[in-house]
Amino acid sequence: MKSIDLPLYKKTARLILRPLEETDYENWVQAYSSMNPPQNEWDETNWADSELTKKKFKELLKNEKQQRNADHFYSFGVFLKDDGMLIGNVSLMDISRAVFQNAYLGYRIFNPYWGYGFAQEASLGALDIAFKKLKLHRVEAGIAPTNKKSIKVAKALKMRKEGLSKRRLLVHKKWQDMEIWALTKEEHR
Repeated sequence: MKSIDLPLYKKTARLILRPLEETDYENWVQAYSSMNPPQNEWDETNWADSELTKKKFKELLKNEKQQRNADHFYSFGVFLKDDGMLIGNVSLMDISRAVFQNAYLGYRIFNPYWGYGFAQEASLGALDIAFKKLKLHRVEAGIAPTNKKSIKVAKALKMRKEGLSKRRLLVHKKWQDMEIWALTKEEHR
């Protein structure tokens, strides 16, 4: 495994990206219980109270720490700099080392914060972590062809479309096609 520069966090113009901590519990509950109704097929509604317990949160933190320690999955809360509000998350997933040095990028901005450019800003911060701290060479994003907003984010990040992967992911009990978008360290601005 490569030596990872710690701590893993990134500040952008308006955001702080960092792993969740125990002190984030109330903020986490607020974020996952204050969403607007789903805005599209990829959006979520508020979580049930049974999913927002302190015990579930501690399990989440434990799982995320194990995934980081295994150099397999890095999840970052996306916090507003000005008030510390949790507004989403961004992840570097399925890390592959050896000759590939690759991760998959995923993000979610809670729908009350859509339309402000936070997805692009958080994803750009995650790319900085991927290339500078995790020393990855390549980051990919799998995006449903109908997800025009995420395609717009990928284009803004200067990712390139590499093709269509048929029936790639099981989403809502259905195998869905995904466009593959990618960026290498050399291409990252």
